[in-house]
Amino acid sequence: MFDMLVEFMRTLVDYCYQFTHMAGFPSYGIAIIILTIAIKAILAPLTVKQIKSMKGMQELQPKMKAIQDKYKNDPQRAQQEIGKLYKEMGVNPLAGCLPLLVQMPFLIAIFYALQGYPYDEAYKSFLWLPSLGDPDPLYILPVLSAVSTYVMSKQTSASNGGGGMAAQQQKIMTIMMPLFIGYISLSFPSGLVIYWVVSNIFQLIQQAFIYSNEKKGAN
Repeated sequence: MFDMLVEFMRTLVDYCYQFTHMAGFPSYGIAIIILTIAIKAILAPLTVKQIKSMKGMQELQPKMKAIQDKYKNDPQRAQQEIGKLYKEMGVNPLAGCLPLLVQMPFLIAIFYALQGYPYDEAYKSFLWLPSLGDPDPLYILPVLSAVSTYVMSKQTSASNGGGGMAAQQQKIMTIMMPLFIGYISLSFPSGLVIYWVVSNIFQLIQQAFIYSNEKKGAN
């Protein structure tokens, strides 16, 4: 089943490339960008649900902490009160996980599809990249992958706010995750890193739009 999904993703890359060919500018790089935007647009409702659920859980953290402190000697009562809080605020703690689980197969499939994609030698280059199948020799894409991941994480943490141990852990992840992504991007095919960077930019715009609308609604 997963192999079929990988082949399906490769077929989509082929179609997007054929589209650029028919448009008069054959380019695998542009084809990957088009495919990335299409995938993110299709999964946008799930991403929105995930972002809102994550933000709702962050906003509940202080109230949950207060309940845990109040009933620290009665864990069962604390769980009951937290359950009531979820119902009152209309927050489902599992709602943020499900969209991510749905998206994971697509993310992994595009990873394998682009990792071993058979590019046409005549069009395998893109911008400064000699080959989309090889790592970026100038390290520009790894830097962009790290920076875009950092900005996206920073945007999320700044909008969520909060404090305590969870906030400290989030600050650590905000630094460590971009460094990790940038490091592994050094050896990844350029086409795959382009997918990651464009995906991050798309989600940055999406998150900014969501948070902006929430601020307007609050005012």
